[in-house]
Amino acid sequence: MKTFRNPPQIAAPLAAYSHQAEITGPVRWLVLSGQVGMTSAGVLPDDPIEQFGLALDNVTANLAAAGMSQADLVKLTIYLVGEFDLHRRRERLSAWLNDLRPCMTVMTVAALATPELRVEIEAIACADDTATTGSQQ
Repeated sequence: MKTFRNPPQIAAPLAAYSHQAEITGPVRWLVLSGQVGMTSAGVLPDDPIEQFGLALDNVTANLAAAGMSQADLVKLTIYLVGEFDLHRRRERLSAWLNDLRPCMTVMTVAALATPELRVEIEAIACADDTATTGSQQ
């Protein structure tokens, strides 16, 4: 169903990601809007790494609502605003991915939808179409 590759003709990935993902067989797709680092109660921490962790948690919650997990991720696009502690960000992401290597793009941008937002994460996942589908809330 999902085969991740790093072709030898291309330089190795700079971090924990894959250059490509090939999807075969009958699958169902999940495309997430950008998830920000805000709690369900609307709390937005000042610390960018806390926002990053909450955004990852929100991706996890969306995956779970569709009967999926991080193992079903195919692509992450991460938008960052301002300075981030690279080591802490990579540590948090590696722990969340747990040795998975989806395709990934990380960008530093000038701003997001509101000035307080420091991170936004888009995700694409796919799973075997016989898997249980989550309910819409």
